Amino acid sequence: MGLLEQFKQGLSRTRAILNSDVGDLVRGLAKLDASTLQSLEDALIAADFGPASASAIMVALRKDLASGSDPGLVRETLKEKIRSLLDIASPPAPQGNPHVIFVVGVNGAGKTTTIGKLAARFRAEGETALIVAADTFRAAAVGQLRTWADRAGAAFHESREGQDPASVVTDGLRKARAAGTRKVLVDTAGRLQNKSHLMAELSKMGRIAAREAEGAPHETLLVLDATTGSNGLSQAQEFARAIPLTGLVLTKLDGTAKGGIAVAIVAAMKVPIRFVGLGEGLSDLAPFDARSFAESLLD
Repeated sequence: MGLLEQFKQGLSRTRAILNSDVGDLVRGLAKLDASTLQSLEDALIAADFGPASASAIMVALRKDLASGSDPGLVRETLKEKIRSLLDIASPPAPQGNPHVIFVVGVNGAGKTTTIGKLAARFRAEGETALIVAADTFRAAAVGQLRTWADRAGAAFHESREGQDPASVVTDGLRKARAAGTRKVLVDTAGRLQNKSHLMAELSKMGRIAAREAEGAPHETLLVLDATTGSNGLSQAQEFARAIPLTGLVLTKLDGTAKGGIAVAIVAAMKVPIRFVGLGEGLSDLAPFDARSFAESLLD
């Protein structure tokens, strides 16, 4: 299945919310009047595009369609504005040896499965990978992560009894350097964004990693559950206060009618989406593409 088809399938529930208003417009069955435009804006907000993003889309629509309501132009204007809001280039990640990636997010967002899928991608690309289980608060998390490491063919490092997360990271990075491992994926505890002491610990882990590998963490990916909708934006903002984010991973996109949250978060945070989760399989982590996303919403 191609990327566009994956997005179309994953965004089917979100597309259904937009379909009645957008569909009638693009087929020329509804007039582009004040009432229709208001209905369209309401539909965008219902799909969790957020008031700011929905307003920006509507401003573009009113401007581009001031002289008429050609159905094809309606669709292209909507699609292009959504694409432009999402199309933020990822800055070149600083290179390190090993290349260290922190994966952060709240419990239940899908961090463990995302780490396993990322490790599998690296292995498929011919890279060596080590997964570091720095979540010392949940014993079950270590076992789950070890299972994903085995499935992905990645090496695994876990804590000794009584170790704190920062020292687990230290030992893991030293292990990676000794083995010549190229990629290190660090799992962090599923912190609730309102727990300031846990956020401070995350900042500490970043400082410790930099001592062991210059420039580390070279990437910090925030995993967000798309089904949480607008709450995902507040999570992103809180995590960004603790540690600089380089990218987002949006999970469970195939199970939500709130796919517009992708637009709301990127527009507010100016942080690119790197990957989206579109299933439970080891290969069900797709690289994000703004054009395919926009196309699938308005297909």
